[in-house]
Amino acid sequence: MNPMETFMEAALAEARLAFEEGEVPVGAVVVYNGQVIAKAHNRREQSSDPTAHAEILALRAAGERLGTRRLRGCQLYVTLEPCPMCAGAMVMAELERCYFGANDPRQGCAESVYALTQDPCFYHRLPCIGGILAEEAQALLTDFFAAKR
Repeated sequence: MNPMETFMEAALAEARLAFEEGEVPVGAVVVYNGQVIAKAHNRREQSSDPTAHAEILALRAAGERLGTRRLRGCQLYVTLEPCPMCAGAMVMAELERCYFGANDPRQGCAESVYALTQDPCFYHRLPCIGGILAEEAQALLTDFFAAKR
C-alpha cells in the first residue's frame, strides 16, 4: 500500500466510526512530516453543530497540535470531496494539499461542482487529488444512506 492509501485508510477508519455513531460516514486526517497529527469524523448530529464536518474538526485539532492556524506543510486526507465550507477552510488554513476519496457531484468544491481551492481570487490555492480508495469511501456512503431509507 502506498502512503496516500495508508493515510486514506486512516480517514476511512474515522468514517467507519461516524457510520457506527449514525453520522454521515466521512472521516479525515491531517498529516504533517509524514505523521498523522489529527483525525476526526463527522459529528454534526451528535453536537447539533452544522460546522462539525470531519475536515473542520481535523483542521481545528491540527491547529491546536501545531499551535498555529496556518497549516503550511500539512496535507488533508478526507473520504469525500470537500463541500464549500470545508474547501474554504482548507484555503484559509493554507494547507499544502488535499487528497480525497469519493467525488461529491452535488456539492463538491475541489473539482466536481467548483474548484474553490484553485480559484485565483484567493490568496492561497492548494491542489486537490481525488479518487484515492474512492470505491471504499463510496461504498460506506451508499450503505449508510441505504440503511436510512
